[in-house]
Amino acid sequence: MKSLVEQMAKALVDSQDEVSVAVVDGEKTSVFELRVATNDIGKVIGKKGNTARAMRTILSAAGNKLGKRCVLEILE
Repeated sequence: MKSLVEQMAKALVDSQDEVSVAVVDGEKTSVFELRVATNDIGKVIGKKGNTARAMRTILSAAGNKLGKRCVLEILE
């Protein structure tokens, strides 16, 4: 799951080496904290948050297959 988030983010940004994903695992929920370069935040969020919403939808669908709730947080 972590590599899925990383791949999606790296496909969107210019500074691919500054993409990092931290995972906070709970019993039924996993929180993925995505950090990108400050000039790439807009590319990850997208217009009106559409890109971020799409990433969250993909992550949620993949998590449902594993029986876990997955949350994506985009940090500055």
